[in-house]
Parts: sequence; structure tokens; C-alpha cells
Amino acid sequence: MKRLFYIISLFFIFGCSNSNENTSSEINLNEEWQFFHAQTNNWYSATVPGVIHTDLLANKLINNPYWETNEDSLQWIENVDWKYRKAFELTSAQLQGDNIEIEFEGLDTYAEVKLNGELIISANNMFRTWKANIKEHLEVGENILEVQFISPINYNKEKVKKYPYSLPSGCETGEIRVSSFTRKAAYHFGWDWGPRFVTCGIWSPIKINTWNNARIVDVFVQTKSITENEAVILTEITVESSNTEEKQYFFEINGEKHKQNIQKGINIIKTEFKVENPKLWWCNGLGEPFLYDLTISLFDDENKIDEKSTRYGIRTIELVNEKDSIGTSFFFKLNGQPVFMKGANYIPQDMFLPNVTDSQYQKLLDDVKSANMNMIRVWGGGIYENDIFYDICDEKGILVWQDFMFAGSMYPVDAAFKENVKQEVKQNITRLRNHPSIALWCGNNEIEVAWENWGWQKQYNYSPSDSAQIWYDYTQVFHELIPNLVNELDPSRNYTPSSPSSNWGTSENFNHGSMHYWGVWHGREPFENFEHNVGRFMVEYGFQSFPNMATIKTFAADSSLSLESPTMLNRQKSYIGNGLILEHIKQYYDEPKTFEGFVNLSQETQAKGMQMAIRAHMNNQPHCMGSLFWQLNDCWPGPSWSIIDYYGNKKKAYEVVKAEFGKN
Repeated sequence: MKRLFYIISLFFIFGCSNSNENTSSEINLNEEWQFFHAQTNNWYSATVPGVIHTDLLANKLINNPYWETNEDSLQWIENVDWKYRKAFELTSAQLQGDNIEIEFEGLDTYAEVKLNGELIISANNMFRTWKANIKEHLEVGENILEVQFISPINYNKEKVKKYPYSLPSGCETGEIRVSSFTRKAAYHFGWDWGPRFVTCGIWSPIKINTWNNARIVDVFVQTKSITENEAVILTEITVESSNTEEKQYFFEINGEKHKQNIQKGINIIKTEFKVENPKLWWCNGLGEPFLYDLTISLFDDENKIDEKSTRYGIRTIELVNEKDSIGTSFFFKLNGQPVFMKGANYIPQDMFLPNVTDSQYQKLLDDVKSANMNMIRVWGGGIYENDIFYDICDEKGILVWQDFMFAGSMYPVDAAFKENVKQEVKQNITRLRNHPSIALWCGNNEIEVAWENWGWQKQYNYSPSDSAQIWYDYTQVFHELIPNLVNELDPSRNYTPSSPSSNWGTSENFNHGSMHYWGVWHGREPFENFEHNVGRFMVEYGFQSFPNMATIKTFAADSSLSLESPTMLNRQKSYIGNGLILEHIKQYYDEPKTFEGFVNLSQETQAKGMQMAIRAHMNNQPHCMGSLFWQLNDCWPGPSWSIIDYYGNKKKAYEVVKAEFGKN
């Protein structure tokens, strides 16, 4: 892809300096880790990034978690506190930097980090990056880094017991439900398409950053205005200085020079530049997703001391969610043009997140584009995905509906929780906001519709005062804290507090806002009801099937190839799964006489239901302006609503989706 380069060079006038004194650098700390197994009283090799389950498996201390019913026998792992350690050496030259910082891109989840015996980080959020200044703790020669993980169950069980009332906790299984109290991927605690594996570990890379005087912390690129001949681009450059005195600098953008003073601490420099005859970023099916490159180089005198590069697209995206003649609209405009959104809901690609390779991201999103999709929803019970996911979406023109990581739960909202969430949200908005693929920030998955329609108040025996307090706590997070941060950090994008905004229980609701339609499945309705229940924007709907026999045989012995075997009963996580699949099969086909026949017809039936749903949605434009089915992919091999299984194999519904979304 052709890209245009705009080079912004920042020159700081600090007086004379040696040529290499101020250069920032990184030291990788991902290699040669160990973990301690208390039952054997031994240390074993560990992989970083990784999690405890994959480390135990690699050392042959457990059997394959995905084989047969091994899930059940491995639940003990979540109740153990696990320790990791690494020794590394530094030279005196590596310790010369004025600022030396360690950075953990992800710790899962409760962790105390010690360097040479001194506590440097106490982590409590899987979704945050954790940093600490460590210059005073480092030594020439050997250094010891230790990470003590505390089981979320051990960490939170007393909090759960002492909390004044029980809180809904997604699809969590287990006697003590701690997921609402734990800022960790909710699906790890169990969902109706996946197992329960409560992981811990150093799940993202680690590095040491060294720098002197000043460094570029962040670059934020926004499209301020677009005409056919010109686009105005606003750039916010965040520079951190450790100098004790204010310094003067000048920076250069496309030949234009500016002067400004910089103070100790964080400085935000706002600049504008113009792009002549701009090429717009378009989603899949509407045009080229053209990307521009921006490189920012920071200089001290004549020496380049730091550099950051980013990509951006010139485009506008708008959610139109307002009263109209039908009810309440819900549709997107890309570059001023209303677009029917065609796509799917995405879940993490593995229970053990570091297992997912770059090539898997590439293949799955290749399949998304090939299926004529233009939007994917990153569901709120998983993770804020790795950078590569959004990079590929940018390149392929796949818009992203981005949930914040809250799903099907209520939360223990106090000052500490809100501060933790605030830092999580700030970090992830800042990390992702340059991606032109990001179309919408959504506060959570299904919490408002659940509170209003699922009977939680009765189920959990809440008093009127309990209900009032819980709802007040909810609004503090999703109607105040998060939208305020979106408005501050990414003001050009829209925010919606929850998905869906309208419940499928009454016909009138199909005229208002976003919809998760589960009449077909949870409501046990026939496929024909897809045709009669079409909302303004269909965010979730779907039907289950089994993966093909080759995939099934990766987790089941021949003796387990029946619906009533312990293995198949364990795999089916939906309370009505296999019986409902069979009920729909018999509506259209002869009852299968073999397990393999059932598997094949489950896929045929799923494909038929998906075809009916998508046709109804697309044929009802402009009443309906979006169709995102549940779900695209799997996190382990087993039956689910996916059209692509855990190994990347396409089910029969994939070709149906591709054909239907390919129609105008």
C-alpha cells in the first residue's frame, strides 16, 4: 500500500551535549523466566509472554486442558498463588541513563513485583500497563526480578463474603463468584460458549526503558476538517521532560518551524498541518482504506534522542442515534455517507491469550474481509485486543465497535475501583485512538438491558435501597466516568453506555436503537421469527452448531463421539444447547441417526438460520442499518454460535454469510 510520510522533527535547545548521551533505549526482559511449583518444591522454565496453564503444560505437569473433560480436573490451578522470577545482568553503561523505567505491558492480574528484594509494583488490573522507576534499585551485574501472583479467588473471597449483597457476575461458574471484583477478562471465569480457566501470568511483554532529558510519550492524530482539496490534521504530541528548568525548543512540520517552552513533567504540544488532495479511509466494500504514516523525531541539539511513528486515516465516523419518524435511529455515517454495517461479534481467540500468533490474527481478519464484512465488535467480556488486531483492521477497512471490558455484571464501585477503571480506560483509549478502524466506544455488554429486564432485583433479593445504590454506582461508571474520559481523550468519536439499548421482549422495541435479538435461541422461537423481528441495528443474534469432525477429534476420543458422553456434555456450555439444535434440525431435515450426521446437520441448520436473519436485516433498510451476528470465532474447540472454529476452519454458515453480505 502506498503511504505518504509527514516528518515532524522536534528540536530541544538544551545547550551542548555529547552525541549519544541522550538517546533513549529499550532492554527486552522476556527471556529465561522460571516459575515455582509449590507441590513439587521446584522451579521450572517459563515462557513470557505466557500464563501458568501453558507453563504447566510445557513442563508436562498437567495434561492438555482442552482434551476430553480435563477442564474439570484442572480447576485447582486457579486457587494457587504462583511465583515467577528472572535473573538478568546490566553493565555500568546501561545504568547511566537519568531515567530508567520498567514496563510490564500486562500482568494477569493480582501481582507484586520485586526487584532485588524491593517492592516496585502492586498490580490489580489485567488490562493496564504497569511501570515503575527502578534506577535506584538496579545494580551493576546480576539483578533479580520476582513476580508473585495472587489467585483472584484468594484475593477476593473475603471481599465477596463481606460485601453487603451479591452481585451478578456474567456467566461465571464456581462457588465464590469473584469476577465482578476482578479487573480481568470475564470469559476466563466461564461463559456459555467456553470453559473456566482462571489464568495468571506475565501475559504481555516486559522491557526496561532508559532516557535522558526528554522523550515522546504519545502522538495523537485527529482529522479536524476535510474538503475535496484539503484535510486539516490536528496533532497532539505528548513530551515528558525530566529537566529541572524550563527549556526552549523548536519543532518542524513540513518545513514550518515553531518555538515553545517546555517544562518539567508532561507537556502537550498541539500543531496542525494540511494534506492536499486527501485520500480518504473507507471501510471494506466502499473504497480503499488509505493510510498515511507520521514519524516524529525528537532532537537534543543535533542529536536524535527519540522517535515515534504512527499511522492514521483521514475520515469521519458518526453514530446517528436520535428520535425519528420510526422511533430511535441507530446507524453510522462514514465520511458523511450512511453505511449498512455487516459483520460479527469477536471473542478472544484462545483461553490462553499468549497462544494467539500474528498469523492467526492475519488469517481470521482475512476471512472477515473475504466474507464481505465491514464491521467487527470486540465484545466486552474479553480483552482490549493487541495492537496487531487493530493494525490489520486499519489495513483491511474493517470498522471496530469497541466495548470496554465489562459484561453481564454489576461491580463493587468505590473510590479505589473507579480509580482503577479510570486508569484502565485512559490507557486503552490513548493506545487505540489513532486507529481509523475504531468506530464507536461502548461502555459494556448487556448490563442495562439485564438490569431492566432480566429480574436481577428479584433473583438477588435486592431491597429498594440496595437497587438504588447499585444503579447509582453503575451510572457513576458508565454514564459519567467513562464518557467523560472519551470526551476528553477522543472527542471526535461517539460513545454509547451499553449494548443493546433496546430489549427484544416487545415488538415496539424493534423501532428503537441497538438490539440483541435472542428470541431465536433463548426464546426458543423458530427461524421464521428472524424475518418478523428486525431492529434498527442488530448487534447480536445467532444459532449454535458443532465444529467439523476433524476438530472434534482433537479433543474427544472415539469412545466420546456421542451427545450423551461426559466429554460432549462438558463441551456444551449452553443450558439448552444440544436439544435445541436437534429441535431445529428436525424442522428442516430427517432426524440424524449418527453423531456425525448430527454434527453435519447442526452446521446446515445454523447456515439456514443465519441466511434468513441476514436477508431480513438487509432487506429492511433503512429501518435496519446493521447486522452483527453472534459470533465470529471460538476460544477453544467445541460447539458454539461461531462460523469459524478454534482452528480457523470455516463452518457451512461462513459461505452463506459471505454470499448474503456480498449482496447490495
